Amino acid sequence: MAGMNEVITGSDYKRMILGAYSEFLNEFEQINAVKEKSTFFYSGKPGSDVLRTMGAAVIPLSEAVNESIGGLSRRVADASVLGARGNAGVIVSQILRGLAKGLIGKYTATSQEFGKAFQYGILYAQKAVPDEKNRPIIVASKVMAKGAYDAVKAGLHISEVLIAAIKAGTDSFTKDMDCGEKIMQVFLAGCLKGLQGDFSLPPLDFASKLYEAKGVISPQYDIARPYCVTFMVANPKLSVPLIEKELQEIGNFVVVERRFRAIFIHIHSEHPGTVLERAVAWGHVGEIHINIMAEPHAMAMVQQTCMVPLALLTVADSREWAEKLQDAGAMVIVDGSDESGPSVEEIVNAAHSDIASKYILLTDSEHLRLVMHQAKRILGDRVSVVVANNHEEQIYAVRAFFPNLTMEENTVQMKEAVNKLASR
Repeated sequence: MAGMNEVITGSDYKRMILGAYSEFLNEFEQINAVKEKSTFFYSGKPGSDVLRTMGAAVIPLSEAVNESIGGLSRRVADASVLGARGNAGVIVSQILRGLAKGLIGKYTATSQEFGKAFQYGILYAQKAVPDEKNRPIIVASKVMAKGAYDAVKAGLHISEVLIAAIKAGTDSFTKDMDCGEKIMQVFLAGCLKGLQGDFSLPPLDFASKLYEAKGVISPQYDIARPYCVTFMVANPKLSVPLIEKELQEIGNFVVVERRFRAIFIHIHSEHPGTVLERAVAWGHVGEIHINIMAEPHAMAMVQQTCMVPLALLTVADSREWAEKLQDAGAMVIVDGSDESGPSVEEIVNAAHSDIASKYILLTDSEHLRLVMHQAKRILGDRVSVVVANNHEEQIYAVRAFFPNLTMEENTVQMKEAVNKLASR
């Protein structure tokens, strides 16, 4: 039972995640090219979606101070949940989130503990698509988790556990490998290579021309800022414009408001400590609140007066289409021209504002369904989701929206409009 006593460190986990990213960098085009059984669910380029999701996940590893496996896995999970793109990216981010849940509070982990954490990962992935438990990526995940469980029970080392999980998945794959099955195979193969130090990518070299040569976006452009930081600065020594300018350099969604003799600050950042370290030079800092936006229902309203009670937020792939949607009644438009679509964070930031107290999130693509639902898990009861399948259904849904109705009434009305058009 030697494997039971094997210790997996934060450095081991770091190499595994980097290995997974490296493997996706090598295989994303093959994933895109796989004949998919459900092209609607995986519309777009799922390999590219997962690559960019994993890119957001590895960024925190470059500056991580906490070397505990629990701390590193949490940082990776938070970034991936906010940086997730497309349905496939959301599922992978939930696997990473489940792993982090299983490793929370641990400085190191045994093979048995890591195996249990992997079970959490599969559970969270399944929760992302609760009505589609037979989707191949979920079935493959469960089979691989069973292979890992049996290997852990046999007392094998973590590398052998990963090999067993990969073999279990490969043995169960369908004749025409589904895109989701391929994603799981690449993920675990990359983790194994990373654990063994078999990198084909210079670790954390995000400025390398390697990305340009492969025609992909460097992770440095997909940085997720998972921490929502709010605090007050009493008797500030800098003006509001100067503080705002300085904060824009280290975060986004910056709000700086003067309130009597103090200043209220709200910012989204990947480094809350950096924000507070700067703030102590401006005056007395107090009333500090840090929310992890990757957690369900974690987002509180910004302390501002909203313009309207309810707004419709949707995605447009061009300026012309955005103008048509606005003319039809959409109030908030998110740029969807990126072929991977907006990230979860972009949707959350758009809805986490002073425009409205509540939002209806509308997408015109099945490709973004899980992205919208992941944003809803974060924002909670403040939002509802309506999914259309094309531009025509999207515009019908927008025209069915009336600001004077409640969020619930509008959601029902918009879904009815989409279903009516789809059934023609």
